[in-house]
Amino acid sequence: MNATDARAPLSVVTEDLTLSIGDIDLDVRSTGDRLFVEVATVRDALRVARRLPDDGDATGPAALLTATGLTTEIRVRGRTVVVIGADARPGLLARELGVAPAEVRLAGVLGAGGSGLSAVADAPRSLFR
Repeated sequence: MNATDARAPLSVVTEDLTLSIGDIDLDVRSTGDRLFVEVATVRDALRVARRLPDDGDATGPAALLTATGLTTEIRVRGRTVVVIGADARPGLLARELGVAPAEVRLAGVLGAGGSGLSAVADAPRSLFR
């Protein structure tokens, strides 16, 4: 891709796509060069991560995404927790967790966890409304 190209070599356009891993449904949407994979809860995100192959790593998918100019954001409760592909900037946390070349966004992880705890705390209140 040269400086005059405004688009990535590959573009993904979807408005209604669901990816299922076991009994967990993940909503997928895109902006053309960025895919957003939405996971409903932190618990579901952990269940999905546990179902990935033990010998799998992010190197292959990240290389493919980078070569095609695509980026994937894994989001939990509307917060980006992992970025893979062209715009990923792995830091010390990703290297320590052994997930580089994926980028881990600690603020997203903490925000998603906090949002989940708030939802759990609010659930009993809704029973008495």
